[in-house]
Amino acid sequence: MGSNLLVQAVEVLAALALYFMPSILADRRKRRDVLTIALFNAVMGWTVFGWLLALYWSLQPNPPENVAGEVTEKRRLLSMGRFSRALAERVSARVTRTAARDRVQK
Repeated sequence: MGSNLLVQAVEVLAALALYFMPSILADRRKRRDVLTIALFNAVMGWTVFGWLLALYWSLQPNPPENVAGEVTEKRRLLSMGRFSRALAERVSARVTRTAARDRVQK
């Protein structure tokens, strides 16, 4: 009777460890969003797809610290690049028009 209870306790612990393996891996890999992964794993892990998704998520590298700042910076750089190209095109068009006008006046 006592050994049967011990076997069942070991089986329950093994099942819990397997169920929460994505969360454990995320913690071991020092993921900054380990709590989010653990909550997702706890809520959706009962579906095979949810468990696999949590496992995949836990194996990904850490996201950047400041995602919003990086997106804003990239948008600013892209905007500056577009502005610079448009400005260069306007200057080039103006130079071409001026050169054409000077040729006509001669």
